[in-house]
Amino acid sequence: MSRKLPGFRLSLSVTLAYLGVLLLIPLGVCVVKAAQLGPSAFWDAVWTPRARAAYMLTFGVSLVSATITSLFGLLIAWVLVRYEWPLKRVIDSLVDLPLALPTAVAGLAYSALYVGNGWFGRFLVPLGIHGTYSVLGIVLVLTFIGIPFAVRAVQPVLESLETDAEEAALLLGANRFQTFWHVILPTIMPAIITGFALSFARALGEYGSVVFVSSNIQGQTEIAPMLIVSKLEQNSYAEATAIAIVLLIMSFATLAVINLWERRSRRHYA
Repeated sequence: MSRKLPGFRLSLSVTLAYLGVLLLIPLGVCVVKAAQLGPSAFWDAVWTPRARAAYMLTFGVSLVSATITSLFGLLIAWVLVRYEWPLKRVIDSLVDLPLALPTAVAGLAYSALYVGNGWFGRFLVPLGIHGTYSVLGIVLVLTFIGIPFAVRAVQPVLESLETDAEEAALLLGANRFQTFWHVILPTIMPAIITGFALSFARALGEYGSVVFVSSNIQGQTEIAPMLIVSKLEQNSYAEATAIAIVLLIMSFATLAVINLWERRSRRHYA
């Protein structure tokens, strides 16, 4: 007896058409465009000192921001799920604001806050802490746009947790930290890794907010998406596509490792 739902073939056809038109064909065009350079010219375009510095900065700030969002996302999700307090629903709604807000607006807001005469900058800049036109500024805006992914990945898992295991641990003499570390954390770890992966993937391709807080100095504050835009402005379309292909391959490889880590975590804590 077939277990396929009615309309399977139609649904599969629509799914494949969607993936083909919006994903596979554009990626194929990028590969074809980059292939016009030839192996030697391709390598010269994607492995310059400027490109390598952009790759390193892009993955570095993405990893740092994803780590920060995972930690703060867990804390925010914990407070939203485990406690009752005034304006809780309002704050819960505000968590999703970075998803609806244009990233350029976020970049403008952060640049206004952390410049030398900004609300925060007037206190931080004299201390040598620069939240704009620096790597720190890039990390700040990437953390801002990644927070919703970390919170929403962990929050439903916390809401579905049964309290029986926690109560048993407390009755056996475990303190609150031991209960969290040995009972709760292993259960929500796969969700934390999922939130980390989503935040990391979002940060890798971010451009709109970063352009307002980065000085775009080659080798220092220039991320890979900004390098690609710079190549496009110079009408170097093939070189821009080649750099995009390398960034895409690196992103797929990194996400594959994170997904493998997540699967092993699920099996380990199952």
